[in-house]
Amino acid sequence: MRTTLAIDDDVLVAAKAMARQQDRSVGEIITDLARRSLRRHQAGGERNGIPLLSPRPDAPLVTLEMVNVLRDGLP
Repeated sequence: MRTTLAIDDDVLVAAKAMARQQDRSVGEIITDLARRSLRRHQAGGERNGIPLLSPRPDAPLVTLEMVNVLRDGLP
């Protein structure tokens, strides 16, 4: 889909640099960055009045055992 957007000069320069480094088009880079940002903002939510945070895609799984060890101050 084609559309016209107003993009700050510094953002366009950075997107063009990323496109050259990754051998992709500027449109692909901006689409990918927008999707990541939207996914981050949509994934959250709230439970019992507490905001839920989304983990990074490369974040390790945190288990209850790991939390208990840290809580108890054990090595």
